[in-house]
Amino acid sequence: MSRSATSALPPRFSGLSALRFALLIAAAALIIAAISDVAPSPQRLIEGAPRMSRLIGRMLPPETDLDFLLRMAGRLLETIEIALAGTVIGVLPSLPVTAWLAARGLGGVPLVNLAAKAFISFLRTVPDLVWALIFIASVGLGAIAGTMTIVVDTIGFCGRFFAEAFEDADKAPQQALSAIGATRVSIMAGAVLPAVMPSLINTSLFAFEKAVRSSVVLGLVGAGGIGQELKVAFDLFQYRSASTIIIAIFIFVFAMEFVTDRLRTRFS
Repeated sequence: MSRSATSALPPRFSGLSALRFALLIAAAALIIAAISDVAPSPQRLIEGAPRMSRLIGRMLPPETDLDFLLRMAGRLLETIEIALAGTVIGVLPSLPVTAWLAARGLGGVPLVNLAAKAFISFLRTVPDLVWALIFIASVGLGAIAGTMTIVVDTIGFCGRFFAEAFEDADKAPQQALSAIGATRVSIMAGAVLPAVMPSLINTSLFAFEKAVRSSVVLGLVGAGGIGQELKVAFDLFQYRSASTIIIAIFIFVFAMEFVTDRLRTRFS
């Protein structure tokens, strides 16, 4: 390649070192290997299409038995309760305990900031289903284990984004209050919280929306809610009941997303 052609390359290409090039090749090889190992091949999709068609045929028409619909409605209500209770209980400690301690620049001790961030990362890293299995082993099957799982997941989710909102808050009001001798609590209440409140509300609504979807999945391992009813339907080969539950879950999740979107628009 000529000198003029090299100089015409964008900086991100002209500055590509041998090490970066090797890393890009390794990443590309890893992606290709992953696709070849676990991605479905066209042949597998073609072979599975008739079985999928037969399954869908067994799921139609959806179950409309009144007793089943009433039982399903009760499970949906339990799912809402798990998501709502878990989100509210999880948001409350996320604000003063995890986010405040994890936020830099608010007068906290660096070691405490690091420990709080590590704690939040740990809660967020462990998958929901693992937490659900831990709580099921601790308190037994049912909605309580699901609620405890949502609480832990909400603390990990909100703790991170609350802390980032605190760190990004306008520093001028904080410095003004600090100059007149305001305490850390006064600075938080008078300068930080009013500035970040829209972000906190939006994050809390996102957490509730996430909890709604998670609470559906948690029922598959016995943590209560409509997911538990869905698992029973598939275990007993009651595919018509399963299709009714899937439709109900779709309507339920879509409605919750619609409501939270409107609330986020209002509080933005």
